[in-house]
Amino acid sequence: QVQLVESGGGLVQAGGSLRLSCAASGRSLSRYSKAWFRQVPGKEREFVAAISGGGGTTTYADSVKGRFTISRDNAKNTVDLQMNSLKPEDTAVYYCAAGSAFTTLNRLYDYWGQGTQVTVSS
Repeated sequence: QVQLVESGGGLVQAGGSLRLSCAASGRSLSRYSKAWFRQVPGKEREFVAAISGGGGTTTYADSVKGRFTISRDNAKNTVDLQMNSLKPEDTAVYYCAAGSAFTTLNRLYDYWGQGTQVTVSS
């Protein structure tokens, strides 16, 4: 019923920027915490960033802190991830998620998108 759809992925050179967006449909998720995760083949899905349901608190993985910014627009039921100073190691499929808890643990999120590919070339 609830659908999350990521967009904005693509190919970018190292040092460049991309802005990912996650749109929700079927039900308003404005009261849910939102998060971004990423995954590369053969590796576990790792936490990237999260924002609380009220939008007052954010947290980031150390690997992206200072480079990525998560934000939300509850009126449009979207959450964005602004990615600056991209590095080749940022290459992954990026997933958005929503859940009732503000957490970095993927198993505690209730809804997931299907992912969008981000490739950073050197």
